[in-house]
Amino acid sequence: MLAQKFVALADTLVADFDIVELMDTLIEACVDLLGVSAAGLLLTDGRGELQVVACSSDETWLLELFQLQTDEGPCLDCVRASEPLTVKAIASQATRWPRFVEAAAAIGYLSVQAVPLRLRDETIGGLNLFRSSAPPLSPDDQRIAQALADVATIGILQQRSIHRASLVAEQLQSALNSRVVIEQAKGVLAEYAGLEMADAFSALRWYARDRNRKVVDLAEDVVTGRVDLAVIVRAGESHDVSPRRPR
Repeated sequence: MLAQKFVALADTLVADFDIVELMDTLIEACVDLLGVSAAGLLLTDGRGELQVVACSSDETWLLELFQLQTDEGPCLDCVRASEPLTVKAIASQATRWPRFVEAAAAIGYLSVQAVPLRLRDETIGGLNLFRSSAPPLSPDDQRIAQALADVATIGILQQRSIHRASLVAEQLQSALNSRVVIEQAKGVLAEYAGLEMADAFSALRWYARDRNRKVVDLAEDVVTGRVDLAVIVRAGESHDVSPRRPR
């Protein structure tokens, strides 16, 4: 399983790779491999500010946004220090992150491992791995999480050249813009087929993969009405993504 996940992550690092696909593959690999309840990813944009770019659930997405809005939380501290951060009991950090602790408890998260996305002396984001049960990740799993984050970081930075910083800023900004379109497409498909948002995204991904297309390109077609939604739904159903209510 471990080797398969690393291969899947490496497979996204082809020429003209889709950075959104890379981030989603990283999140998926962490949840599958490490037994965490949820994962979230923050990256710096063109202005050097952190933005949420990928999460394994809508609740985690809102929690990550809450970190940014309140300027407190483990991922922010991890990125600022450029060091991994293990929190064995989130509830014990009420003095450090009072609002984050309350928000995390409302979801049921008990522990968190924050991992920096870094290369040498540059940190471009952070990965949050939440668990609803104690204890947090073991030392071996922490090393796996960092290795996965390192592969993703190399992928993001692999096309850097003379204009290294500006190129990465452009890539990350493009990822953020792409995410907006994908979220819109998920909503359209979820409403059409009666799917949960996560299942709508799975259907989009399977359809795109089956036809060797980028998810963001397919999402644009969904939002603009240039693709038959029923075909996408059938692609999802062929991979066990089923509507929650009859049409």
